[in-house]
Amino acid sequence: MTAAAALATADPAAHVDAGRLLARLDALARHGARADGGVDRPALGEAEIAARAELVAWGRASGLEPATDALANLFLRLPGHTDTAPVLAGSHIDSQPTGGRFDGTVGVLAALAAVEAIQAAGIVPKRPIEVVAWMNEEACRFAPGMMGSEAFAGLKTADEILPITDAAGITVGEAAAAVLAADDDVPLRPLPGTAHAFVEAHIEQGTVLEQAGVPLGVVTGIQGTRRYRVRVTGEAAHAGTTARADRRDALMAAMRMIAAVEDLTREAADTLFTVGLFEVKPNAPSVIPAEAFFSIDIRQADDAVLDRLGTAIPETLAANAGPCAVEVRQIAHAPSVAFDEGLRRTLYDAAANLAAPAIDVFSAAGHDARSLARVCPTAMVFIPCRGGVSHHPSEHAEAEHIVLAARVLATTLARLADG
Repeated sequence: MTAAAALATADPAAHVDAGRLLARLDALARHGARADGGVDRPALGEAEIAARAELVAWGRASGLEPATDALANLFLRLPGHTDTAPVLAGSHIDSQPTGGRFDGTVGVLAALAAVEAIQAAGIVPKRPIEVVAWMNEEACRFAPGMMGSEAFAGLKTADEILPITDAAGITVGEAAAAVLAADDDVPLRPLPGTAHAFVEAHIEQGTVLEQAGVPLGVVTGIQGTRRYRVRVTGEAAHAGTTARADRRDALMAAMRMIAAVEDLTREAADTLFTVGLFEVKPNAPSVIPAEAFFSIDIRQADDAVLDRLGTAIPETLAANAGPCAVEVRQIAHAPSVAFDEGLRRTLYDAAANLAAPAIDVFSAAGHDARSLARVCPTAMVFIPCRGGVSHHPSEHAEAEHIVLAARVLATTLARLADG
């Protein structure tokens, strides 16, 4: 029957297989499992290859058609009555080195459970529906993140992304080729792609829902971000014989720069500033540092503030370099995004049909949905995570909330695919 007819009689939300969804969450957590219960599954690595193969096998067992592209985005397609732009749902399966088992993975597996529930309800959608696992959301191996979704949306080309290297000098192109070679007869699609709409379920990675005691958040948007890599070059010299006036200490210059940028970003109290990566060379106790390399991550909901900081940061770094040289490279700039109002209402309606409370939530973290929002109606649904902890082995989401998100997705995707 059509989606409209099925929804009039039986909501596919009732057909979500909770046990299978939770068992799959356990199964994927074994790929890249850490001794402390966390997950280390970098993008395009061996653990992700294994997890990807398991996803393909589950999809095929349910009659879904796998496909991929040059950047190893993975799609599992439920065909529709028409060969029109598909409705997409999913997230990512790569993790941080000390990651948890829910970040990203919940969104992919909830989407898969939702599509299977639509099948179980006897619905043949008008439009195709595709479960997607985007490549490299996390940026822990290759930077910047969200490479796969940005290429799909046409925001960057494969030629821009494929030469990027990891810390070992391996390019995205080399790593993606290894992933594609490991695939079992998965056809290749061109980039960029097309989509009628995109919905992403995700853990909140904050405490708003937990503090409110509400199981679902309908995300209003995502704050903007700018990210930089900074290289400071000085001169190595003996720590005991080189006078202060003669030193070109790259580490001291980097410390001045970081302190100055921290002061700069206090212009707006809600600006977030992080230096999460820092390297120094030669990193010897009795040698004045010749080089310092560090990251800058700023996040702000007000694009005007973000743009002012984008102009001021390179100037501030140069002004505090002293006798050293500084090279500044912006690796990512993503303005704030507001999600589609109509799609958000659809999520609220789906939650109401399940008598599930839901509230508006704004995302401080970046997600692949930000890329898709540039090219199609896009929305996100959040579920609580305990203590707001994420990117850590203790990351935790309640099973009932994960299943609820899948049920909301099932109703939402069926409605979207009938449009």
